[in-house]
Amino acid sequence: MKYRFMNEHRHQYSIVLMCRVLKVTRAGFYQWLHKPLSDRAIEDQRLLGVIRDSYAASGGVYGSNRVFGDLREAGETCGRHRVARIMRVNKIKALRGYKAPRPIAGRPSILSPNRLNREFTVEAPNQAWVTDITYIRTWQGWLYLAVVIDLYARRVVGWSMKPTLSRELALDALLMAVWRRKPKNSVLVHSDQGSQYGSDDWKRFCNANNLEPSMSRRGNCWDNAVAESFFSSLKKERIRKRIYKTRDQARADIFDYIEVFYNRTRRHSHLGQVSPEAFERASA
Repeated sequence: MKYRFMNEHRHQYSIVLMCRVLKVTRAGFYQWLHKPLSDRAIEDQRLLGVIRDSYAASGGVYGSNRVFGDLREAGETCGRHRVARIMRVNKIKALRGYKAPRPIAGRPSILSPNRLNREFTVEAPNQAWVTDITYIRTWQGWLYLAVVIDLYARRVVGWSMKPTLSRELALDALLMAVWRRKPKNSVLVHSDQGSQYGSDDWKRFCNANNLEPSMSRRGNCWDNAVAESFFSSLKKERIRKRIYKTRDQARADIFDYIEVFYNRTRRHSHLGQVSPEAFERASA
């Protein structure tokens, strides 16, 4: 601050006088004049560029923890708090657009018991899947998205998008999961009590493919918290309250989020800040 004051008033007062009054040396002032930023400030400026690259590559959805993970993976040795400080000072923060759902007390399941019972951490792939449906707004009308998520690595293993809430919406997502994963043993499949999951077609498909249905208590979103969390991330990080012009545009963007970003790249806090694909690859 003293050197900056001296530089701003050097045409009004002599350097010698200001050095004597402010109790600094002329050598120190001239050194600052040729190199006004400290080594730490210069390093912060360099890190800011790397941070901006990581933030931009995420589409603006990474906060400091995930950006820090990118920097460490790239070989940077800075600390987590330093990354958070640089992002805070430069007003770089994750873009958010939706609020989390409020918990609602529910009644016991009627169609199928809650076999999952909020045990969201499993020891291996294809032990337990969760599935749910959400809606996407377009100018052509609603587009409905069904997903199936493997709890082991939080990977989306099946998905389907249709303009109506038909039974086929949920079945196609489950069919994709079975086709992709080809489970050798019985898999627990947990859902809410939507009519798509209580249909005879759903029950027959589960019986034919060695899948064991499980259902949340009625109206209790926390019984299926992992699926709810995925939809929350999708809407905060990609959709951001946007209304797509067409259903095809929405399908393309959501496909990109699921298959290109979420499964392959996005750092997941539950997995130690690695992507679902990387977690499965490392565990294998």
